[in-house]
Amino acid sequence: MKLKKKNPDIIFNALHGKDGEDGKIQSYFEHFRIPYTHSGVVSSMIAMDKNLSKKLFIKNKVRTPNYFFLNSKNYNNFNIQKMIKKNNLNFPIVIKPNDEGSSIGVKICKNLKLLKNEFEKGKKIYSNLIFENYIPGQEIQVAVMGGKSIGAIELKPKRKFYDYNAKYKKSAKTLHIMPASISQKKYTEVLKISEKANKILKCKGITRCDFRFYKNKFFLLEVNTQPGMTSLSLVPEIAKYYKISFTKLVNWMIKDSSINR
Repeated sequence: MKLKKKNPDIIFNALHGKDGEDGKIQSYFEHFRIPYTHSGVVSSMIAMDKNLSKKLFIKNKVRTPNYFFLNSKNYNNFNIQKMIKKNNLNFPIVIKPNDEGSSIGVKICKNLKLLKNEFEKGKKIYSNLIFENYIPGQEIQVAVMGGKSIGAIELKPKRKFYDYNAKYKKSAKTLHIMPASISQKKYTEVLKISEKANKILKCKGITRCDFRFYKNKFFLLEVNTQPGMTSLSLVPEIAKYYKISFTKLVNWMIKDSSINR
């Protein structure tokens, strides 16, 4: 109600994580008929829910790492080893929350003992968990603007992987390679896959698609409907390389805002 009393012309949504990019706050914007940026209620909800989005990627033949999903109802009634075998997973295995952002809660486990330990910790915090194959290789991320891919950047973190600190702290010294060091053919391919993924999820505005590139194949990890806009963020960096200034990028997002997204 406080938001409605302010009577804003538009909402520039810069919120991250639960409530901010999972469709909840978007539903309020829709209810109060306030134009806003980024993706709509359903798209935001599905993109944030890794299990739902991965099901759609698989259905539409977009390659994503093998995985299985668990909710709290099944935490005490399953056999990890059987689930690993059934879903064709191999160590290392990634365990992560189903609906968090910024790599929060992501753990890479080299063996069954570590996986069981991380599961015991994770199930006390999160009501839904994803277990998926860890894909080595290059970290490639693509910026998408209005359904069209702008470009792809490669990341080389000094840390174990591109985690929260690698994303948001200069001290982590993550190396950014723009454009990504892949062949032109593969560069074009990853841009097309990103556009397809955005179309599958019916995203709007600005998004970022996160990939691993291994053995000449792209594996889509997720689509981020609220990509960061900080000095270390990737979308502004990709846009700048292609002569789209930060000001132009923000202005485009504002002009693109609407209701019923």
